[in-house]
Amino acid sequence: MENEDSKPQRRARYKGSYPKTFNEKYKELQPEKYKDDIEKVLLKGNTPAGMHRSICVDEIMDFLKIEPGQVGLDATLGYGGHSLEILNKLQPNGKLFATDVDPFELPKTTERLANLGFGPDIFFPRKMNFSNIDLIGYESGLLNFVLADLGVSSMQIDNPERGFSLKTDGPLDLRLNPKSGKSAAAFLKTINEDELVEILIENADEPYAAYIAEAIVLSLKKGRLIETTTHLKEIIKETLDFLPPNDKIDRIKKSCQRTFQALRIAVNDEFGVLDKFLEKLPDALASGGKVAILSFHSGEDRRVKKAFQTFYRQGIYSQITPDPIRPTPQEVGSNPRARSAKLRWAIKA
Repeated sequence: MENEDSKPQRRARYKGSYPKTFNEKYKELQPEKYKDDIEKVLLKGNTPAGMHRSICVDEIMDFLKIEPGQVGLDATLGYGGHSLEILNKLQPNGKLFATDVDPFELPKTTERLANLGFGPDIFFPRKMNFSNIDLIGYESGLLNFVLADLGVSSMQIDNPERGFSLKTDGPLDLRLNPKSGKSAAAFLKTINEDELVEILIENADEPYAAYIAEAIVLSLKKGRLIETTTHLKEIIKETLDFLPPNDKIDRIKKSCQRTFQALRIAVNDEFGVLDKFLEKLPDALASGGKVAILSFHSGEDRRVKKAFQTFYRQGIYSQITPDPIRPTPQEVGSNPRARSAKLRWAIKA
């Protein structure tokens, strides 16, 4: 008699007209098998689960003007959308190095690109932080171009196990590399109220930073652990209950978003990493080499702008973008996650 456990298990059916949870979205998580379903999601202006829609692709490619045989770096590989466009231009004999700290998404993207014909002869992925661009240089030599997309990938945002989104309950993690460093939950236990206020203001311009920081620290002192995204969201919601009822819901939502953003930046030391990258960047570029950086946060954009201007005044960059390039209204309409993007570029003298 056949063992009941040995029978093949049927995939759970979608509940209702459309799946609600991340793990139910198996069609979106396997886009190569369900192209029609993916197309429907995209046409609605949504990003399919497990995927990432690259932003400002045309603008980036128009600036980089990649030629066959060049050597470049995608400093933030992610889903590999930008890399795919670049690889198509590099053939034959070009080389694209790529860095990413995410131990889960890096091998997926490497396999995806390999299946499209971009193997180890042209594509060189490295699991490392892009602040170590100088180490890439030992392998690559001077680079003809560098691209850095500083946004968090949709795959990370959509997966509740990563703790990036307040839409679904999950562990309060927020690490780009969950196998290294402290989670946001652990990080909150190590800082005092004044430090948390500073983080909320510096990283997110949170207007209610003092109230939120006080409530979080008080909760921890009382032994109420903040281990999940829902726990943190509820604390913020309770703390800001005094807001006027006419727009309370919207203002609380924005404070939640800013708090998550501030903690994510702190947990991953995103500003520190970016500063190191910008400082090392000119030495990694060949003469005439180009760099394009896509940012999504005013703090990031200020750092990129300042670094470009400083090196331009020193004669290290021959040209820099006079103003940030924004996504077109059409792109924002089809992909709302592009709304806050700013693209800046520079050319090595």
